[in-house]
Amino acid sequence: MALTKQIMGTSLMDKSKFVSSSSKLFLNQNQFLVRPSLVPSQRRREHLRKANRGTVAAISEDLVKIVPVFSAEKPVKFKVRAVVTVRNKIKEDLKETISKHLDALTDKIGRNIALELISTEIDPRTKAPKKSSEGVLKDWSKKSNLKAERVNYTAEFMVDSNFGIPGAITVTNKHQKEFFLETITLEGFACGPLHFPVNSWMQSKKDHPGKRIVFFNKPYLPNQTPEGLKELRQKELKNLRGDGSGVRKLSDRIYDYALYNDLGNPDKGTDLARPTVGGQKFPYPRRCRTGRLPTDTDMSAESRVEKPLPMYVPRDEQFEESKMDTFSFGRLKGVLHNLIPSLMSSFKGDKDFRVFGDIDSLYSEGILLKLGLQDELLKKLPLPNMVSKFQDYNQGILKYDTPKILSKDKLAWLRDDEFARQAVAGVNPSSIERLKVFPPVSKLDPEIYGPLESALKEEHITPNIHGMTVQQALDENKLYIVDYHDVYLPFLDRINALDGRKAYATRTLYFLTPTGALKPIAIELSLPNSGPSSRSKRVLTPATDATSNWMWQLAKAHVCANDAGVHQLVHHWLRTHATLEPFILAAHRQLSAMHPIYKLLDPHMRYTLEINALARQILINADGVIESCFTPGRYAMEISSSAYENWRFDRESLPADLVQRGMAVPDPTQPQGVRLVLEDYPYGSDGLLIWGAIENWVRTYVHHYYPDSSLIRNDRELQNWYSESINVGHADLRHENWWPSLSSADDLVSILSTLIWLASAQHAALNFGQYPYGGYVPNRPPLMRRLIPEENDPEYASFISDPQKYFLSSLPSVLQAIKYMAVVDILSTHSPDEEYLGERQQPSTWSGDAEIVEAFYKFSAEMIEIEKEIEKRNSDPKLKHRCGAGVLPYELLAPSSEPGITCRGVPNSVSI
Repeated sequence: MALTKQIMGTSLMDKSKFVSSSSKLFLNQNQFLVRPSLVPSQRRREHLRKANRGTVAAISEDLVKIVPVFSAEKPVKFKVRAVVTVRNKIKEDLKETISKHLDALTDKIGRNIALELISTEIDPRTKAPKKSSEGVLKDWSKKSNLKAERVNYTAEFMVDSNFGIPGAITVTNKHQKEFFLETITLEGFACGPLHFPVNSWMQSKKDHPGKRIVFFNKPYLPNQTPEGLKELRQKELKNLRGDGSGVRKLSDRIYDYALYNDLGNPDKGTDLARPTVGGQKFPYPRRCRTGRLPTDTDMSAESRVEKPLPMYVPRDEQFEESKMDTFSFGRLKGVLHNLIPSLMSSFKGDKDFRVFGDIDSLYSEGILLKLGLQDELLKKLPLPNMVSKFQDYNQGILKYDTPKILSKDKLAWLRDDEFARQAVAGVNPSSIERLKVFPPVSKLDPEIYGPLESALKEEHITPNIHGMTVQQALDENKLYIVDYHDVYLPFLDRINALDGRKAYATRTLYFLTPTGALKPIAIELSLPNSGPSSRSKRVLTPATDATSNWMWQLAKAHVCANDAGVHQLVHHWLRTHATLEPFILAAHRQLSAMHPIYKLLDPHMRYTLEINALARQILINADGVIESCFTPGRYAMEISSSAYENWRFDRESLPADLVQRGMAVPDPTQPQGVRLVLEDYPYGSDGLLIWGAIENWVRTYVHHYYPDSSLIRNDRELQNWYSESINVGHADLRHENWWPSLSSADDLVSILSTLIWLASAQHAALNFGQYPYGGYVPNRPPLMRRLIPEENDPEYASFISDPQKYFLSSLPSVLQAIKYMAVVDILSTHSPDEEYLGERQQPSTWSGDAEIVEAFYKFSAEMIEIEKEIEKRNSDPKLKHRCGAGVLPYELLAPSSEPGITCRGVPNSVSI
């Protein structure tokens, strides 16, 4: 056996028990029993087994045999085999079907798929890596009509007995059509099966002449790269970086940076022109470069690609088939939900909801009946059969699902305690802060915005703080605030000049009652100072009579509209989508697929570039969903840019964020180093469990590969990744002194834990509750259309005579509401191929390091335990913010989920 190892390469089998469970027991030359095994099944999550994981190719019995001992003096040739797993498309259009049949025919005459093995060793004669003979995939034409999702092919190679261990494989696709290569498993080497997790599209040679390079699953730091792989490692990174020029093709795999200069469409009119976001005037992170030509009317603006045409992202970043089906079906729902009301509006014009029952009927009757669209109008639609077909699908595509906020108590949204609960356990739990100074202080420049003193006085709040003084309440951590004053005030004049938009800059104070639940005690509504006699600020407090009750409901609705804009543009889009994109681009450009840190980050980057590109196409673009449906309108991205000026990566970890907002204090005796000051803070308490698990997993991983911090400082790929993320991807903030250094294992653990937290749990907490809470528009209106009348206002009389009508007319119109609901429906949906925290593709073979695979299964098991703890907390009657009559449990950070709108589940990445 020792001689065999010398000839064939060091045994990997000795180092790892994690080989394919489908292989059989086999004996080596010394009859040493080797038992391939996986981690014990009790550590596996049930939904991990159910998830679409991909298969490890079965290992052929005739090749897993005794490997003969060869003479070291004269190398001999022997045969090895690759089992190649290809994932088929389930649905094909006509062009794809024709190409497939053509490829099946031409495969027989040599236009095939060829593989070549590259050794980790250098040939002493040629000074180049040792290479095998070329092997071609067998039986492609015979298997071309198989309907299975995955098909295994084989290829055989002749190699010398002194070949060593293959560390890379080159793939040449001579077909017309691309194919998705999932895994390659090599059989016949003394070390046992070798796994190559690929998960990538292999382009046709006619489109991309070079050979594709794929590496095996053993991670290497740059300076540990075997000699035979060093040149290939650099070549593959160079290919991924491109040269920064040219228009990108959809089949390209090139990662590069650009400004957000494609949000407007000035060629269609000046009203659709938008400023470039990114740069000195409007600082912002960079996005993925497409290289499209400039517009005709503005050379600094990039021309747009409108739906249904696809926008470029590197080929492997595009949605896979089941994800695209889910998204496309959601978009079809959205199109129909908007198309039909738009037709109706052409007859009758847009209108308000008349009574609350009109909103309820969207869930029970659907849009057609709600808007009075009778059969004859439906027949006039261009695709009546299609509409009819989808009306029957999924309980009716033209009906909305009942949002979860209505599931336990239809009137819960009216209650003050529910309004307060959603500040700590709703879709945006990231704005609330502990009040440290009373009255609250603005940071805006008074020379620009006039007197900025708050209108909140002690007399406003002392009646509602249970006999305490304001100072006592501050000292005992009883007062909390959601403060949007400085976010909105600089933009209010422009927002309120927009058609159908009326907004305040709000501040909301909450008191922590003796029961442990929050309640709102005052709302400050601010408008810009427009003159010496202007009443720019007013304060409303909880109702004491019928009139003040309706005033209070309107004030809460304005707070929710403020909150919806900040939630979407700052906490959600900016902090979890836009700021992560540069780190993802830099990872692909600077970290080899062999790099252990790339392997760690890989599942947390899935689909993010694609969903961000779709956002530029339909959500944050001029006249897109955000501008149409949310308070800021056309100034949305300017507000997001303004928030980016105050963004700090060093405060994006959960503990740092909680401390910054005063919701926690440093406490070294606690597992995560902080202690919550508000014990019943579901987002904070559940989030710390997940943060701790992520940090422990990352710490184990980092210390495994970097036992000495000098390895981090000398890792050129790692340092280039982090440097480029800051200096290019976040160029507008590159000179800030708060960027964490990267010189020790602790630095790296903190940086990586923060990125994984943002991509997984933070995004999930902010995203998957959008329809469950926002799908009922009165609970969380995305905009308001009327200010709250005062006694001298002309509108006051109509408010007094019919306050319900006034309230409903202040909410979004029917068309605005339906468009908004359709979008948050899509955004809140888990697709069937979702990968949740603690899961990943090829779970037993993604890494060739047995200790790391073992550690990952421990992390996976910890997710199961966290889920059980969350269930336990949701049943604890002492926790009023997540348990009680009509109270929704807090499940947004429960790691697992079924597909669909579930108001739970933590995917690995920002994937929607």
